[in-house]
Amino acid sequence: MTTLNETLAILCRGTEEILTEDALIEKLKEQRPLRIKAGFDPTAPDIHLGHLVLLNKMRQLQELDHDILFLIGDFTGRIGDPSLKNETRPPLSEAQVKANADTYAKQVFKVLDPKKTTVLFNSEWLNKLSPADFVKLASSYTVARMLERDDFHKRYTSGQSIAIHEFLYPLLQGYDSVAMKADIELGGTDQKFNLLIGRELQKHYGEAQQVVITLPLLVGLDGIKKMSKSLGNYIGIDEPADSMFGKIMSISDETMWRYFELISSRTMDEIQTLRQRATDGMNPRDIKFLLAEEIITRFHTEEAAHAARDHFVAQFQKGEIPEDLEETSIIIGDGHLIGHILKEAGLVEGTSEAMRLIQQGAVRMDGERILDNRLRLTNKKTVIFQVGKRRFAKVNLI
Repeated sequence: MTTLNETLAILCRGTEEILTEDALIEKLKEQRPLRIKAGFDPTAPDIHLGHLVLLNKMRQLQELDHDILFLIGDFTGRIGDPSLKNETRPPLSEAQVKANADTYAKQVFKVLDPKKTTVLFNSEWLNKLSPADFVKLASSYTVARMLERDDFHKRYTSGQSIAIHEFLYPLLQGYDSVAMKADIELGGTDQKFNLLIGRELQKHYGEAQQVVITLPLLVGLDGIKKMSKSLGNYIGIDEPADSMFGKIMSISDETMWRYFELISSRTMDEIQTLRQRATDGMNPRDIKFLLAEEIITRFHTEEAAHAARDHFVAQFQKGEIPEDLEETSIIIGDGHLIGHILKEAGLVEGTSEAMRLIQQGAVRMDGERILDNRLRLTNKKTVIFQVGKRRFAKVNLI
């Protein structure tokens, strides 16, 4: 049986804040299964490694025999969470939300134990609220308090519009805690305001207040912004093994350690040992191999992880060209500058990036390095372009 101190150590790993730790200890001392709430708005169809930070913590609590309530915000998803947004989000249709919710319900059980997980949809109770209920809910919070929230405050002071329904979002998320009688709610650091409203609304409705546990946001492949499908810097848990491996290997060495801490199942002692080995001269690439293999084994198989590693080594370390390159056609007419071709082929974001990469010797055509950034291609043929180690394109010049 896990002791109280051992349980606290598990819960504190990778967490940003516990509000409050004293209240958490008191709930744990009750020695009963606690109701653990975590909500996900199905605004995109894929669960990615950024969600894994939260899902891992839910799994840990599940293994400690607490009740996991996986909430799909099919009602609130149609509003759109305004957290960290600098403009009003366009609402999703009911059909879009339902389609995304269906994929969430399937993907989440790659992490959580389906036998110990209750999946809920907040439309079950929010659709039943009468106009009078909405008025009562809205009366529990003031506009002044809403404007204390950083993203609302910035938009208000800069003259950007804030729609009334956006003020409803944190209230509805908070009401979910009332309806679910949550003991603990988990969420990212960007959700702190919303989670605290849940505490206040529980008090307002005469219920025991939940403990709030916030978790860091996992940065995406760029190592800067949070992982997000809309930003294109994500790794989906349903992606093919080769794609996942290549993306993980593309993150910086510094970002790698954050991934180890937040989404790896290795103990902190094991991670510290790897850090020491890196300090002693072990190639960070080989440590990143271990991270990629662990993640892929979790969502595919150990055999798939080994195969993905072999494919990565063959393709990117030995310079082999992928066999499954999709072909694209570019009209060059009487001639086209190399920079424009690279951009149209999707290998660079703009011609200035193409010029820079050519000057760095990072661009090849049919295996030959290109050094002239003013090169104009006139021959109509099929060529293979390579930018850096990982970007390839098979292009029909017509």
